[in-house]
Amino acid sequence: MLERIREGSQGPWAMIIIGLVVLSFVFAGVGSYLNSSGETVAATVNGEEISLNELERAYQSQRSRMESQYGESVSELFADEGYLQQFRGGVLDSLIDEKLVLQKAEELGLRVGDEQIRNTIRNMPEFQSGGEFNNDRYLMLLRQNGYQPSDFRDLLRTQLTREQLTRALGVSDFALPGEAKRVYALQAQTRDARYLVIDSAPFADEVDITDADIQSYYDANITAFDTEEKVAVSYVKLSVDDLKGDVSVSDEDIAAWYEENKDQYRTEERRRVSHILIASEEDSEEAQQKAESLLAELKDGADFATLAEENSDDFGSAEEGGDLDFIMPGQMDDAFDDAAFALESVGDITDVVRTEYGYHIIKLTELQPETVKTLAEVKDSIKESLTTERATDKFYELQSRMAEVAFEVPDTLEEVAAVANKSIETTEQFSRNQVPAAIDNPQVVSDVFSPELIEEQVNSDLIEMDANTVVVVRVSEHEPQRTKTLEEVRDAITASLRAEKSQQAAESWAESQLAELDAGNAIDDALASRSLSWETAENVNRANQQLPANVVSTLFTLAPAEGKSRRVARLGSGDVALIELLDVKAPEAADDATVAAIQQRLAGANSQTAYAAFVKSLREGADIETAATR
Repeated sequence: MLERIREGSQGPWAMIIIGLVVLSFVFAGVGSYLNSSGETVAATVNGEEISLNELERAYQSQRSRMESQYGESVSELFADEGYLQQFRGGVLDSLIDEKLVLQKAEELGLRVGDEQIRNTIRNMPEFQSGGEFNNDRYLMLLRQNGYQPSDFRDLLRTQLTREQLTRALGVSDFALPGEAKRVYALQAQTRDARYLVIDSAPFADEVDITDADIQSYYDANITAFDTEEKVAVSYVKLSVDDLKGDVSVSDEDIAAWYEENKDQYRTEERRRVSHILIASEEDSEEAQQKAESLLAELKDGADFATLAEENSDDFGSAEEGGDLDFIMPGQMDDAFDDAAFALESVGDITDVVRTEYGYHIIKLTELQPETVKTLAEVKDSIKESLTTERATDKFYELQSRMAEVAFEVPDTLEEVAAVANKSIETTEQFSRNQVPAAIDNPQVVSDVFSPELIEEQVNSDLIEMDANTVVVVRVSEHEPQRTKTLEEVRDAITASLRAEKSQQAAESWAESQLAELDAGNAIDDALASRSLSWETAENVNRANQQLPANVVSTLFTLAPAEGKSRRVARLGSGDVALIELLDVKAPEAADDATVAAIQQRLAGANSQTAYAAFVKSLREGADIETAATR
């Protein structure tokens, strides 16, 4: 009942909030599928159109989700035309897949009845008030988002029909307990081993690098020697903070502003009240008499909280002795507000108050009077605010002039710097992926690598880096992308080839020792000649991070059988390892909960694989036409 009372006055705000929720829901879900005739077509799937409008809505929805998750770092990605086209292509592929699944569902005769649609709508939290479906809210939210009820029902029917088939495919996949137990036995298994790590560096003196080797490596890896395009820039940067030292705020200014804006520092009176409600939406003599009777008991000394708990029809507050927490003027029904704020002292009780919800008795339990912060308390914050405001005014004035001068005198930043009273800053050469922090902004990057600034050697337009910072840039140096000559990279290639051949030599030596072991011969002398000794590792599991990764992965490919228990592996460090399996240790049997969890995971993986295969088969048999294939 309390929620209904508060909803009565706060409803418009609640509607706006819920409207935003539904808007998100519509765009993220069924809203992606509204189609209207006459739109340009993004794709046709077996003769059915996917409009450009649909694609745009789905694209904007996906992009918004990425931006909300990853923030401004995504902006630079979307500034890349290549990435943008790839992203939109992925969105279109998803829409095509969904269209194919819907078509198959309809072909199989899957249908969603009107009653299911109605039940789904009734159970959607967006359309509920106090846990119950509210038809007024439903209609209002649809209007806010531009939908007629029939349109929305059609969208929902489409979504649910497609989901019927998707769920059917999912529930048909399962994993048996035996499968889960075998997976657990493999995952939780541990192994004992011994291993050698053979340093490849000592083999470097044993390898030869010829000019032919170097030329062959250069030719085979020519793209690895491509340089990135680089620029060095000069720039003039101005921010609001730069100007704060140039403005002054007097004590008189602060006092005057305080007097003009004192209401900002005023905290309205708050009252904590309890109430007893005898519910009756219409005038009721019986309900009024009951309220009057309870009021008489209170005047005779009865405990308010006890009577509220036993008699109030506002069940939410009744459990708390009628407590409604703190309220502020305008928060409750007008009659309730008038009565509550007419009480003068803590403990005072109103007469019976009639509202549209019934008959109330209200008690004032706590009073927080109106307060106003003194000038001394807020002086520093006012000064900062006025300083920022005046610096901002000057900032806008200067940035406008900077923009004019940058355009009027395009071959130098001297005039721009003079207007801003700032020095010209410079950078070393940088690529698109290594932008100096001071100018790291997508628009700056786009401008300084543009043909206009590079070829015409002009100033950029004024660039807004954020709401309080602007910059004008010009390119001072430009190094185009090129392929380094063989002579430039000869030493690097030689070092790379020597490292590669050294590892190959170490690997060959390790393989020869493996052959000796497999033949039953000892290799102690060979190990001693290279100052090597076996290392042991016990109870190694698949997630082990103490050993080199390739040692662990190779260990779990070995088997306790002749000729299969040893192997040589290259390591990421450039060295080589010889690994020998000593023992395989089975884990204790998994408990029921673990088996069930693995079953669920396996079933989910099987379901995803089956769904992907299903969609792939639909694509293979479909007539799909997009702009790229026309």
